[in-house]
Amino acid sequence: MKIAIYIFSIVMLFLGCSKEQNELINKFIDITFFEKSIDSNTSIPMVSTSEINATLKPKILSKKLPKTYLIESSYDELPNFHNENYEEALKQFKNNCRTKKSKKLYGELCLLAENVNDSKEFITNSFKPYFITTKNAKEEGLLTGYYEPELRASLKKSKKYKYPIYTTPNDLITVDLSSIYPKLKNYRLRGKVEGNKLIPYDTRAQSKTKGIDAEVLCYCDSKIDRFFLEIQGSGRVKLEDNRTMYIGYDNQNGHRYRAIGRYLVQKNELRLKDVSLQSIKEWLVENPSRLDEVLNYNKSMVYFKQRDQAATGSLGLELTPERSVAVDRRYIPLGSMLYLNADLKEKKISKLVFAQDTGGAIKGSIRADLFLGAGEKALEVAGRLKAPLKLWILLPKDEKKSI
Repeated sequence: MKIAIYIFSIVMLFLGCSKEQNELINKFIDITFFEKSIDSNTSIPMVSTSEINATLKPKILSKKLPKTYLIESSYDELPNFHNENYEEALKQFKNNCRTKKSKKLYGELCLLAENVNDSKEFITNSFKPYFITTKNAKEEGLLTGYYEPELRASLKKSKKYKYPIYTTPNDLITVDLSSIYPKLKNYRLRGKVEGNKLIPYDTRAQSKTKGIDAEVLCYCDSKIDRFFLEIQGSGRVKLEDNRTMYIGYDNQNGHRYRAIGRYLVQKNELRLKDVSLQSIKEWLVENPSRLDEVLNYNKSMVYFKQRDQAATGSLGLELTPERSVAVDRRYIPLGSMLYLNADLKEKKISKLVFAQDTGGAIKGSIRADLFLGAGEKALEVAGRLKAPLKLWILLPKDEKKSI
């Protein structure tokens, strides 16, 4: 065994290795020879290729992800990948390819996917996984969940149905800065004109005081449910005549999203470990006199439009439960095929998913919000889902690296 270790060290010295790899080899030798004497029956831990690769510094490897740090990976390193439902995943990939953004990202693979006999073979032969990390080699981020809420509403205002759900205000101006500053292509400036100046648009609190110059889609019976509709981004509205109206995100007032759960923790109303959609709702119901105070902490306000189908993400596709995720598109392009691994207390989630949505609270490269569908069960899971996340992106194997 000692001979094997010497050979391993000599080979690595001849082949050449990074400073981090040398440190790993030295640590391995130190543990083996100097910790204590080892008899012939003691098994010696060997250094795997993945352990050596893990010491490599993350780099920006793709021109399509100019801000995202990646480490080359393999399918064997994707937890539970070999138990994936490949046919379902391929079906979702083809659905994803209906959009221009996906076609731009995956090119001819979108065409080849239409005539595939072996789904697993197509995926493993056509794509290469890359571990998503950060500049300082952070490995874990956060997975949360969201759902499609159902509200009770009416097209006419009444004592019961009195909380308006607004369309985009007529005086809201959105400025696309990309024509002047190409690097800001994912940013929008929102405001309104006052005199000859563009000023920030009204906050949630200001909108209540001043009113909103916008059409009303419908009136719901709960201010709390309306607020959480904004957080989720889309929903189903059950009208008085039992018709269902689908509504989805159309615009936003330009103010940064602020989580009211954090505010309640700061005010010592909730403990951090107890914060969930359910606990926040319960507190709001029990403290009606402080409802506006807490809701107004989030200055951001979302405006909606009527849709022809159920929950639709920023990519323009109807979301698929447990296959669609919201991401931060500064780091992950919409349309990307991803692999996520999250360790919940009751189970582990490991599966192929697709970046089809965005959200004000979704910030950073290792961050995803998993769409869980509609109904009470989806609400129950989404409201409590908060787990450490590891994330991979699958890019075409013939992708030319930027460095």
